[in-house]
Amino acid sequence: MSGKTVLLLLVAALAGPVACGRDNPNRIAFDGVIFKSKTKAVDKKVSRADFTSTIYKVSQSVDGARDAARYQGTIYCVTNYGSSRIAWTIGPETEISRLAIVDDTITFRGKCDP
Repeated sequence: MSGKTVLLLLVAALAGPVACGRDNPNRIAFDGVIFKSKTKAVDKKVSRADFTSTIYKVSQSVDGARDAARYQGTIYCVTNYGSSRIAWTIGPETEISRLAIVDDTITFRGKCDP
């Protein structure tokens, strides 16, 4: 093999893992787990301030799911209102006994409070 071929193979081998990590740069692990989540307005026609953040596969880590919801809520409010202030109705700080986990899914509810 020529020197150029070896160099190209080396660059490709090093660039491969880097490119794979770019699939979704917004994926963040909480308590070591990457949670699937969905955050959306309760009723866009009324107000985008009221939102829900649903976290899936909570059994992997309840604490991680709480942190994921906090993060998702913050992203949602900053994107829509430019502020990270949230008034949680059912939020990451809610006592575990008051959280309804159904089908390994939990839904938090908050309101962006700019």
